[in-house]
Amino acid sequence: MVRNLVLTIAFALLVVLPAAAQSDDDFNNELSYGINLNSNGGLLGGVFVRSSYFVKERLYQFGGLEVVEVKHPKENRLYNPGSGDHFIAGKQNHFFAVRPQYGAEYVLFRKATESGVQVNAVGAAGPSLGLLVPYYIRYDYGGGFQGDVRTEAYDPAKHLSFENTLGNANVFTGIGETSMNLGFHAKAGLSFEYGRYKESITGLEVGFTFEQYFKEMVMIPQTKNYSTFTSVYLNIYYGRRK
Repeated sequence: MVRNLVLTIAFALLVVLPAAAQSDDDFNNELSYGINLNSNGGLLGGVFVRSSYFVKERLYQFGGLEVVEVKHPKENRLYNPGSGDHFIAGKQNHFFAVRPQYGAEYVLFRKATESGVQVNAVGAAGPSLGLLVPYYIRYDYGGGFQGDVRTEAYDPAKHLSFENTLGNANVFTGIGETSMNLGFHAKAGLSFEYGRYKESITGLEVGFTFEQYFKEMVMIPQTKNYSTFTSVYLNIYYGRRK
């Protein structure tokens, strides 16, 4: 039911209506960018950029791109006191979602000139590119004496001891072995725009995202993995318009 509601709102807002006269409060183009926080991404979910343009009074369309990290709900971060480093138990892949999207924004409540808050309804949809980047760890084959430490992609058949796992390598270590999977997504939300001056804006956007891939996105092989993801998100953005 929630999935159908999101899709209905998103695609309804994408309908292009005939152009109408532009009021003094409308703008021709806007470029905004910011950070994304979501219920699947931990403290900082990702980043996004969006370019909007005028269609008719109160209605704008936009193209955008989001790049966010998706974490498995059962990730367990462990600490190795010998190395002083952390790692995620059993994790095999980082998962990043790249989301090009096309959407629309409808002004529900305008703000007063040079003050107040403007409220917009936002909907978007588009393809999703899921990137699985191998999760590299530093593993001690020397039985805890750090005599044979190797940096390797996590393999549950080889790396049997958490005690011998000294920590994780950075995400760029496995970037050349990334695998890609296709899917699609839709989102719907409300944005609350602040801005004292007409040419610049800051604001918050809150909403719900639905995402479906054509195969499971394996992050932790020893537990259940998923091809469908839903999340609540918060975007914090800044922009310029003309």
